[in-house]
Amino acid sequence: MPEPTKKEENEVLAPAPAPPPGEPNKEKEAGTAPAKEPNKEKEAGPAPAKEPNKEKEAGPAPAKEPNKEKEAGTSPGKDEEDASPPGALPPEWSIGEPPAGEEQDKQNANSQLSTLFVEKPQGGAVKVGENITFIAKVKAEDLLRKPTVKWFKGKWMDLASKAGKHLQLKETFERHSRVYTFEMQIIKAKENYAGNYRCEVTYKDKFDSCSFDLEVHESTGTTPNIDIRSAFKRSGEGQEDAGELDFSGLLKRREVKPQEEQPEVDVWELLKNAKPSEYEKIAFQYGITDLRGMLKRLKRMRRVEKKSAAFARILDPAYQVDKGGRVRFVVELADPKLEVKWYKNGQEIRPSTKYIFEHKGCERIMFINNCALTDDSEYYVTAGDEKCSTELFVREPPVMVTKQLEDTKAYCGERVELECEVSEDDANVKWFKNGEEIIPGPKSRYHIRVEGKKHILVIEGATKADTAEYSVMTTGGQSSAKLSVDLKPLKILTPLTDQTVNLGKEICLKCEVSENITGKWTKNGLPVQETDRLKIVHKGRIHKLVIANALVEDEGDYVFTPDAYSVTLPAKVHVIDPPKINLDGLDADNTVTVIAGNKLRLEIPISGEPPPKAIWSRADKAIMEGSGRIRAENYPDSTTLVIDIAEKDDSGVYHINLKNEAGEAHASIKIKVVDIPDPPVAPNVTDVGDDWCIMTWEPPVYDGGSPILGYFIERKKKQSSRWMRLNFDLCKETTFEPKKMIEGVAYEVRIFAVNAVGISKPSMPSKPFVPLAVTSPPTLLTVDSVTDTTVTMKWRPPDQIGAAGLDGYVLEYCFEGSTSAKQSDENGEAAFDLPADDWIVANTELIDKTKFTITGLPTDSRIFVRVKAVNAAGASEPKYYSQPILVKEIIEPPKIRIPRHLKQTYIRRVGEAINLVIPFQGKPRPELTWTKDGAPIDKNQINIRNSETDTIIFIRKAERSHSGKYDLQVKVEKFVETASIDIRVIDRPGPPQLVKIDDVWGENVALSWTPPRDDGNTAITGYTIQKADKKSMEWFTVIEHYHRTNATITELVIGNEYYFRVFAENMCGLSEDATMTKESAVIAKDGKIYKNPVYEDFDFSEAPMFTQPLVNTYAVAGYNATLNCSVRGNPKPKITWMKNKVAITDDPRYRMFSNQGVCTLEIRKPSPYDGGTYCCKAVNELGTVEIECKLEVKGGLSFCRLLLQGVPPNIIDSYLRDLHSSSHEEY
Repeated sequence: MPEPTKKEENEVLAPAPAPPPGEPNKEKEAGTAPAKEPNKEKEAGPAPAKEPNKEKEAGPAPAKEPNKEKEAGTSPGKDEEDASPPGALPPEWSIGEPPAGEEQDKQNANSQLSTLFVEKPQGGAVKVGENITFIAKVKAEDLLRKPTVKWFKGKWMDLASKAGKHLQLKETFERHSRVYTFEMQIIKAKENYAGNYRCEVTYKDKFDSCSFDLEVHESTGTTPNIDIRSAFKRSGEGQEDAGELDFSGLLKRREVKPQEEQPEVDVWELLKNAKPSEYEKIAFQYGITDLRGMLKRLKRMRRVEKKSAAFARILDPAYQVDKGGRVRFVVELADPKLEVKWYKNGQEIRPSTKYIFEHKGCERIMFINNCALTDDSEYYVTAGDEKCSTELFVREPPVMVTKQLEDTKAYCGERVELECEVSEDDANVKWFKNGEEIIPGPKSRYHIRVEGKKHILVIEGATKADTAEYSVMTTGGQSSAKLSVDLKPLKILTPLTDQTVNLGKEICLKCEVSENITGKWTKNGLPVQETDRLKIVHKGRIHKLVIANALVEDEGDYVFTPDAYSVTLPAKVHVIDPPKINLDGLDADNTVTVIAGNKLRLEIPISGEPPPKAIWSRADKAIMEGSGRIRAENYPDSTTLVIDIAEKDDSGVYHINLKNEAGEAHASIKIKVVDIPDPPVAPNVTDVGDDWCIMTWEPPVYDGGSPILGYFIERKKKQSSRWMRLNFDLCKETTFEPKKMIEGVAYEVRIFAVNAVGISKPSMPSKPFVPLAVTSPPTLLTVDSVTDTTVTMKWRPPDQIGAAGLDGYVLEYCFEGSTSAKQSDENGEAAFDLPADDWIVANTELIDKTKFTITGLPTDSRIFVRVKAVNAAGASEPKYYSQPILVKEIIEPPKIRIPRHLKQTYIRRVGEAINLVIPFQGKPRPELTWTKDGAPIDKNQINIRNSETDTIIFIRKAERSHSGKYDLQVKVEKFVETASIDIRVIDRPGPPQLVKIDDVWGENVALSWTPPRDDGNTAITGYTIQKADKKSMEWFTVIEHYHRTNATITELVIGNEYYFRVFAENMCGLSEDATMTKESAVIAKDGKIYKNPVYEDFDFSEAPMFTQPLVNTYAVAGYNATLNCSVRGNPKPKITWMKNKVAITDDPRYRMFSNQGVCTLEIRKPSPYDGGTYCCKAVNELGTVEIECKLEVKGGLSFCRLLLQGVPPNIIDSYLRDLHSSSHEEY
């Protein structure tokens, strides 16, 4: 074919499907040329939004491939390109150079760590006709479901829908390693399969991608080159041939036929000369779907061509050729010795029957034969380090309608075919009905058949709705025709006939018409629905309506109407039935029970056709219809007996008689009137307790005609009007015991009788009664003190006092030997059952205190004591003291109990109060003596208050003079007990004695000072240093909480003069005053050499020493126990734990920790066997030290449990024998 002219290069592609509304220009993002052929998306399927050019990232492109977008002269800013509309166009298209380091960025982007892949597919090479497999693996440990994996060819072609005989996709899952394996296998590879592929994996918000290359080497007998995208094309999509990887396409392959030449229109020239407002009109008229890309190209055409050192003449910006034609690319080199390489979409082009290369002097020519839509792409040629590029646009010729549609007439139900012919085989043709596109489907009556150039629209079972104008449309023409569908004349061969049938018999309505058509049945004007009992039968021209077991409601007017015709076939059906009485809802003896005073409405269902007449009667007397108290009501399907207010005399037998023209029916019903029972008489309360009572009553005189089923009992407080039911289950007896009442509250009770009818009225309330009870015995009766003539007893109140309250106590005693004592208390305390005359009341009147002193007792006598609690219900059971009490004073040696916080030095600040309570023991009342530092205490400054059990030392405002050692002496006759308390009253310290400047160098000042004379009666904890510029004399803190008496102040401002002062600090705070340096320190501007002092290295070596010892510990069997101690030493000592002098090693019951010198031994769930002496041993090269403690485990274990814990049997026997001998308990 002749080389395309400049006009051909500027021609636009054939119309293509428009992108979705609002879709951004993905080509700009990817950096490719804007215009794409219209059928690219069809070849690749409905691919997702185009992505960045990932072929360039990992594809086998040359090392210096420039960015395609920049080759075309576009600027980096996307917004600027989109925002600036094209104006007047320059005469030349410019070619740009790629930025430096672009290829390095691509490699870095591809070398990033994978987020999902554990194994990426690797590029490979294969010979033509052989197979190759690519494998990708994804770890599934953190994934809850299977990830989504997609395989792509090039930038956007999804291979998932292209699986066939040349491509297979597999996936497996290994449960043990939890790895997903995805495989892509290419079978019988061809040369055009070579290129860049991409694998993408997604899971929720995670994404990973990997690119790899496939190289296909030539071999003997290779097939002609075809593009892989063309190989995957589906047939029936407007393509002139199907892809080789599409099975259906292989069956429909057709030879390419030459197309008619169409008049060429230079769309580029139209866009150049048109106004911006006319761009969309031109795009719609000439089928431009990528108008935005065309405008971008127009803008790039304005760029000035850059001069090239390698090329004397570069490629034209774009070429255009018809499908099946031939195109010629020509460049002219400045140096004919340069090597030239041609590329298509980054893939090097090899010479073949399709691609032919020629050299003519400095010209380098490439011919592309038999151009297909897959050749629509970007091409560039490299010479040395430079390259130039162009774009090829392949235009598909329009399809013409060669044979027009013809008008057609048909009858309903016939098969209709509308036929036309087009200029191309298997062309993309669309059918329309009244302007709406016909979309055939599996359930549609419309089918489209293609036979080469013939396209046939088939309509199965035509109806009147198919009457319309049908049209066919191709890319180059259209044709239309009218279809008219009419009905055939209808004749009635057998009409419907009227029928009369008995109830339960079958009804069959039958008719016959001349045509085999459908129809509708109606009854009384309503459609008839088919059920299990009603069947509609249609066999050919015969129509039947069959009703099994005819019912009364089946009677009516039936009509059959054939579809699409105005003819009707009517028939009447009449159903008759003798009368019947339905008594299924009554008892076996047909008895109806009604409660007196209620209204009875007894409805009896009846049936019969025509409706029968009902007559009620009682004792041969008819019950008339009307408005009496007893009356009858009749309806078509029931008869009703009504008794407005039932009375006892209404009981009896009632008769029903039914009669119609088909027969008679009779029945009898017995009616019984019942009532609730009379109320019982008032109940009697026979016995009362603290929260219960016992009540009885008599049954009611009249039971209401029904046996008494039981009784309900209610009670209330006398002052209340609210009754509370006590039983929710009927009480069958006439005796009941109410419980859970409140002591001291008056109650009343009443009774309800219950029969089958209901509950009677309540009985009269019982007489009021009050539950009361005595208290429980007093508790904890003990001896408080004993003298030669008195005994003081104390006790605790009763555990249960009750509502009657507690009036007081009675204390009684008797002398030992007055009678024999009998121990009977089940708690082990001695209780003495003595005659009442032997017990002497100690208190003549009730006492409300729980302590009482019995006086006037003879010395050396022995007495028994008991106490009773008394309330309104009487005296409680007595509480006995467990043994006789000797009336003789006992000397108790004194004992001082110093509180734990006073065993150390007691520290208070000046001005705070001191209030110390020191308890002591001793009888008789001891003598107390306080001294301070060996001298008597001045009671004007320190208050001392003594009682029988403690002594209190109180100082309202402490002063430092109150510090000292306080000695307490407690004396009972010849027994003496002493104790000491150290009290220290502290205050803020005084200022340091002297602060001086030792040295000044550079920006630093060395200070030193002496500690204060007054430390506030406590240790100095630190110093605070402040500085002040001589100009402002504003003080600023430099160092706080400093522990030494010398410091170096740094980072001073050169040229300033400073004064310094120091505060002393103890636990009370800073001193009130500070000591300031007498002289100032001037920070000179000229530097001064400072000599660092020489310090000797400090020896940190130290032998091991325990700073916190082990302590004896008690543990509970079954619960973890720990032993802790702390040790220091340098070098770090080695720690060894021992039990009973045996080292603990590799025993799972023990865990040993050592952290920052704190050593811990954890014993897991110890048993008594684990008790013993534990030792912690610390060893380093300077010495050895040990410390011991004892561990005792409380609680025992059985032989079985010890054996399960791994204790040897001989040790278990020894342990259990020792345990038995010590506690005398069986194991």
